[in-house]
Amino acid sequence: MSPRWVAHLPFTAADLPAAQQFAATLARSLSFLTEVDAGETTVSAEDAQGVRHRVFCDLPLNGGRRCVRSVEHDGDCATRRSR
Repeated sequence: MSPRWVAHLPFTAADLPAAQQFAATLARSLSFLTEVDAGETTVSAEDAQGVRHRVFCDLPLNGGRRCVRSVEHDGDCATRRSR
């Protein structure tokens, strides 16, 4: 297995939910790349990078898939994002 790396890309957002939404959009836009593990996406404040906030639920589901919904979603987990 190849070593994993983390890219740090600073951006501005009004608050934590806005930062999570931005990161989710960015992760989904790159998810076609097999090197990207979008489910592990986190955000942190620039001055508190050790305090990370998950973006996706990512709980394991049947069939080896993972939940793609937001970290604090209502209802059941899902393997596909609802539109």
